[in-house]
Amino acid sequence: MAKDTSINGRPLRPATLMMGHGYDPVLSEGSLKPPIFLTSTFAFPSAADGKRHFEGITGKRPGGAEGLVYSRFNAPNQEILEDRLAVWDGAEEALSFSSGMTAICVLMLTYCAAGDVIVHSGPLYAASEGFVAKWLSKFGISYLDFPAGATGEEIAAVLTRARTQADERGGKVAMIYLESPANPTNALVDVEAVRAARDRVLTPDTPIAIDNTFLGPLWARPLDQGADIVVYSLTKYVGGHSDLVAGSIAGAERWMTPVRMLRNTMGGICDPNTAWMLLRSLETVELRMQRAGENAAKVCSFLKAHPKVAGLGYLGMIEDARQQDIYDRHCLGAGSTFSLLLKGGEAECFRFLDALRIAKLAVSLGGTETLASHPASMTHLSVPEGRKTELGITDNLVRISVGIEDADDLIADFDQALASV
Repeated sequence: MAKDTSINGRPLRPATLMMGHGYDPVLSEGSLKPPIFLTSTFAFPSAADGKRHFEGITGKRPGGAEGLVYSRFNAPNQEILEDRLAVWDGAEEALSFSSGMTAICVLMLTYCAAGDVIVHSGPLYAASEGFVAKWLSKFGISYLDFPAGATGEEIAAVLTRARTQADERGGKVAMIYLESPANPTNALVDVEAVRAARDRVLTPDTPIAIDNTFLGPLWARPLDQGADIVVYSLTKYVGGHSDLVAGSIAGAERWMTPVRMLRNTMGGICDPNTAWMLLRSLETVELRMQRAGENAAKVCSFLKAHPKVAGLGYLGMIEDARQQDIYDRHCLGAGSTFSLLLKGGEAECFRFLDALRIAKLAVSLGGTETLASHPASMTHLSVPEGRKTELGITDNLVRISVGIEDADDLIADFDQALASV
């Protein structure tokens, strides 16, 4: 364990480590906070050092670069960020990217080849599902999926079909890709059941990756339930101020190294200014997520009793026994993003959204401000109608991400907006 992660043998908590882990002020003229390192390249102490670094970058020597080389590969702000991101999930390593979708695309491209099959849960964020169905298919990669709440036996059955399909195509089951809670329905995936099914049907060489954006890094730690790789849109709760776009993955070194190699080639690492802003945000992520979660609980208590509300997809008010069981085993909190089902359809949702005064009509989530959107006609518009129906992305569903405003003010805003429905 690194010297700054414990005191007298007691591990320091992530909220404490966010203030200085991975950074030594002595190396930067005593600056309390890391400077922003705006440089494209770094000077080597010697030619031999340059050779050794490139041996690591190119994979000729295991372990990666031993120093700073070029900002497409590594840089100080990004390395500090990655050290701190790994802390939250208890991961060996983390990698930062220019967006959540860049992280997802590079991850999938790393592990997939022609003839392979990806198995994923549903629903996924529309761009994630679209990348698998529309783009990877151009390279001879197919997919099978199972619903978020599937049981272990149902998951094993899909994995068995995928293995057979991969064998027939001369490929392999390249990855099991999950999203939990699912966007936008909040449906949970049983990661423990997925891990047990993977170990029974396939081999440990098939990684289990999971998008943990809705609850991470505070309310869920999927690596503890058996996932191999955790994925984030850092744009959301980690960034938390709706002023940047970034993504990350984290996991064991064996899973991170191949992705790092492809990122070195393709680029996609986040820029130093964005990394610096994320370091700022990580210092308050626990406070922000706690406050937003408390607000969401109060808001949903109000909405649940409202006569114009048909239902809520809120993890603090689960009505399905299977979903509640997954929540009890996997989650540390309900988060602050949920789906609101209105009585009516698109027209009623649009009236509600247009009447909001405090909450902003915008996509994305996890910011300090409350946001509301209509997934069926916005973020998930590209999903075929039949697929949307199958996944529960209905015309009367509004996705709400509660921020850190005053909870009573938010309730008043939702109350007056519902009056227009």
